[in-house]
Amino acid sequence: MRDKIREIEKSAVEEITLAVDADALEKARVKYLGRKGLVTELFKNMSGVSPADKAEIGKLINALKETVSKALDEKTPVLSGGSDSGAQKTDITLPGIIREIGRLHPISKTIEEICGVFISLGFKVVEGPEIENEHYNFEALNIPLEHPSRDAFDTFYLNDKWLLRSHTSPVQARFMETNKPPFAIIIPGKVYRPDATDASHSFMFHQIEGLVVSDNIRFSDLKGALTLFARQMFGENTRMRFRPSFFPFTEPSAEVDISCILCSGDAAQRAPHKCSLCGGKGWIEILGAGMVNPKVFRNVGYNPEKVTGFAFGMGVERIAILKYGITDIRMFFENDIRFLRQF
Repeated sequence: MRDKIREIEKSAVEEITLAVDADALEKARVKYLGRKGLVTELFKNMSGVSPADKAEIGKLINALKETVSKALDEKTPVLSGGSDSGAQKTDITLPGIIREIGRLHPISKTIEEICGVFISLGFKVVEGPEIENEHYNFEALNIPLEHPSRDAFDTFYLNDKWLLRSHTSPVQARFMETNKPPFAIIIPGKVYRPDATDASHSFMFHQIEGLVVSDNIRFSDLKGALTLFARQMFGENTRMRFRPSFFPFTEPSAEVDISCILCSGDAAQRAPHKCSLCGGKGWIEILGAGMVNPKVFRNVGYNPEKVTGFAFGMGVERIAILKYGITDIRMFFENDIRFLRQF
């Protein structure tokens, strides 16, 4: 009886293992565990076993039944494509489930596009820490504690020494301290200011700044680079103007406008039906720029008598809003899939 049990176990496991489809597996189940199966017959033949061996033989038959059942359970999902026993096999001719493909966030997309324009001009992308100290965020950029312009760059303080940077300009100072001219860099990143959140303001937003330093950089170089940028971003017919302004880290400084991308600058001639984007002015401000202030050069160890440079900075959200016709800056951060799916 013991030998017979071992033979049945060996043949059952082998037959189940070699089964190539559900029909073959079902035949094996019936052969061994069916009402007239070999294992069932062993239980029926227990009456012929001596009383002294009945307990041992019974255990062996039960163990055989468990072994065969386990082998069947393990083989069933293999032949049914991972489904439960009795389920139909997967029809590979049916169309699959279409998964939605991820895409770049409009802010990331705009950053890549802006950086791509300047990289084509020979700029190098540089990044820096978002947690800064007062020296790099203010003093190195010619913004002393008592200067009124410091209020415009107020930010969140982590303690008496460290703060969240209010612009990406600190990276300019850090880079100049460890690098010698000539160079041209572009600096993307997040910045923080304690502004009340509304349709056009956020306490966190993204900036991109540029810095070029060499021995003969002129304002005309700045105008040429920004004109090319504006036409790449907003179209070849885009016009640009520079308005005098003030920034503590550049001198002279300018606000840079482009012709309205909605009315092409003609709205002023079509009053009273004024353009909803520029309000009839025909111009839209996009960034600030200027020649690097000699005091900034001295703060980082450069000789302003030997080098000159220009710098510029823009808000990424503002560029994206103008480029894609978005009406509320909060839409960038709400993670509404209906909005993000458009880009």
